[in-house]
Amino acid sequence: MAYIPVILVFLLYFTGIPIAFALFGASIFYFTFFDAGMPPDLVLQQFITATASFPLLAIPFFVMAGSVMNYSGISTKLMQMAEVLTGHMTGGMAQVNVVLSTMMGGVSGSANADAAMQSKILVPQMVKRGYSASFSSAITAASSAISPVIPPGITMIIYALIAQVSVGEMFAAGYVPGMIMALSLMVTVTIIAKKRNYKPSRDKRASGKEIFLQFVDSSWSLMLPFGIILGLRFGIFTPTEAGAMAVLASALIGIFIYKELTFAHIKPILLDTIYGTGTVVLIIVSASVFGYYLNWERIPQLLTEQLLLMTDNKWVMLGVLNVFLLCIGMFLEGGAALIILAPLLVPVVVHLGVDPVHFGMIIIVNIMIGGVTPPFGSMMFTTCSVTKVPVGDFVKEIWPFIIALIFSLLVITYFPSLVLFLPNLM
Repeated sequence: MAYIPVILVFLLYFTGIPIAFALFGASIFYFTFFDAGMPPDLVLQQFITATASFPLLAIPFFVMAGSVMNYSGISTKLMQMAEVLTGHMTGGMAQVNVVLSTMMGGVSGSANADAAMQSKILVPQMVKRGYSASFSSAITAASSAISPVIPPGITMIIYALIAQVSVGEMFAAGYVPGMIMALSLMVTVTIIAKKRNYKPSRDKRASGKEIFLQFVDSSWSLMLPFGIILGLRFGIFTPTEAGAMAVLASALIGIFIYKELTFAHIKPILLDTIYGTGTVVLIIVSASVFGYYLNWERIPQLLTEQLLLMTDNKWVMLGVLNVFLLCIGMFLEGGAALIILAPLLVPVVVHLGVDPVHFGMIIIVNIMIGGVTPPFGSMMFTTCSVTKVPVGDFVKEIWPFIIALIFSLLVITYFPSLVLFLPNLM
């Protein structure tokens, strides 16, 4: 009987009800109709008090920062930089796609936003240069999985709040996994491009002078994410203040340096921020109420005990959880999976001696892979809806990239020193 709300969440979610309402509805159902010893009005109070969290202020600031950066010309400068660096390589435009997603991590922090943007800008250009629409869509969706892994990503903030770890350490932990994912995708692109004779987008490698000039032109865009991390590292500002500084810095860059940000952009920026923040915060608050039910029934503790009966070896456990998360990711949207599963799984791995920051990167990479995996990958649907590529054609092209991402996941899982190198310096 205690597990009925968990079953109810999945039933509601798969019937098309948003995950926030599914979590909240299941929680209210439990405290209303079960003899839990807790009046429903106190549960509603928990729903309200969950919003009174100072770290939650980081979410609207970083959502706004991503929107400001998109309108300020920063995204354009990053694309130009990616073109100069990788345009001469085999499969040049596809390589640009991967590098741009890696750079965009510090701008949007959202896989779906990155997938939508590149589907509109890069995919038509790739098709004009001889790439198939399905291949272009597949690499766009696959590379967008990198964006939330490169700081500052909203998923990192959400996980940090759930697992009660430092947001700054989560941000620092994202760089190396993001680079590993990018490298694996670039190698895969090279192999496929050679087989299909996809030409570079540039006739020759950019000269050192051209790279330097483009670097200078794009320097403000490139340095902004690093400035945020350094500010956190040296205690200049808190994670919440970092979001506000990101908004201020990107606005100043867009107005005075690139001169593309205008008063006309205020309305769409505010609308993007309201919609993005409302969605994320509602999910977090609903998850908080659901977590109240989980702790009331001691479900995380019971799950920990059951999983530990399988094995007490942390490496075996991480392998088991990877398989579990990859399977869940095929059916459950990434944000929903993180909100539901992180409170259950973090106690298990921490008990076995796994660093929660390391596990945070494992679970985030897992849910990002799930976002491009059939049948319900969110980036898959986002990309296909923009490019008008049939899902069946997309699925045929995505598998090599999924394999590359799984390889990256295994490296991230079993070489924790790579993930924790930068956080340990903080």
